Amino acid sequence: MSHNTFGKLFRFTSWGESHGPAIGVVIDGCPPGYLLTEDIIQPFLNARKPGTSRHVTQRREDDKVKILSGVFENRTTGAPISLLIENTDARSRDYSDIAEQYRPGHADYVYDAKYGFRDYRGGGRASARETAVRVAAGAVARQILGDEIRIAGALVQIGEYPVERSDWRWEEAANNALCCPSAATLPKWEALLDETRKAGSSLGAIVEIVASGVPAGWGAPVYGKLDADLASAMMSIPAAKGVEIGAGFGAVRLSGEQNADEMRKGENGPVFLSNNNGGVLGGISSGQDIVVRTAFKPTSSILTPGQSINRKGEEVEVQTKGRHDPCVGVRAAPIAEAMLACVLVDHKLRHRGQCG
Repeated sequence: MSHNTFGKLFRFTSWGESHGPAIGVVIDGCPPGYLLTEDIIQPFLNARKPGTSRHVTQRREDDKVKILSGVFENRTTGAPISLLIENTDARSRDYSDIAEQYRPGHADYVYDAKYGFRDYRGGGRASARETAVRVAAGAVARQILGDEIRIAGALVQIGEYPVERSDWRWEEAANNALCCPSAATLPKWEALLDETRKAGSSLGAIVEIVASGVPAGWGAPVYGKLDADLASAMMSIPAAKGVEIGAGFGAVRLSGEQNADEMRKGENGPVFLSNNNGGVLGGISSGQDIVVRTAFKPTSSILTPGQSINRKGEEVEVQTKGRHDPCVGVRAAPIAEAMLACVLVDHKLRHRGQCG
């Protein structure tokens, strides 16, 4: 299986399966001298880990990270950094009934079509369990980016119900299980998810990530565009089906003058009058906030029976057992934040390499 590595100068390779003994990541290209401990990485993993509320899968993993290499006396050495996370609560027996069946909406069939073999226990490499190590890699990336670049994410829509933007508070998103930035919206989402879970179904969601403090000049024209790499990063997250930068698809409803992000003179460079381009112009950062939204489809693993076929081509009815998220978007913000951090630090190093 190829393509397990992401990035150019700051690169990480993830390994492991959902129901294997452990998962992990090897990070290559991290410069030496940066402070890095397990205690620095762990809070980011805690924000993503399962089993933290009734609104997510009840698989209970501590997601304790172990640094195996690339760090000496709490500082990065420049050597590859290897991080390990053990799987401690896998229940493979939950998947024995679908060993020969293809679950609708999952990668079961296409894995068999490509490789002629698949790990049916929780989806193997296709499982969102793999995203834990992305979050760990993102924590390392944040250390290189420094405190001047701030990355925050929130859930902005579940099903047909968007967040009330007039009530947006970033601190609120960090204080509830749904990563909801609006106290007025939170109870509506909680009731919706309770109803959906009891019905044995699932819902889709949209996650918004904002990076502030990114200087102008990161990215490259044509094939090294910052926003192209951001889109690729977000679309690599399991269940992601759409990405918007800035106004995104909403830009088609704007006129040219509305969408232009006009500029006026400022003390330290231009002052933009809007940010419809999401902080990226011509593939290069403008110095404005970078704004990325990612749409996640409803969880494919649901209790409601669905029509499918098995490996013999026979028609079957499939009911997915096990412990699953009624809305995968609920735990997606820390993952999207991590992928954004990895893209940004990669472009930081590329910019430094070309422009000094």
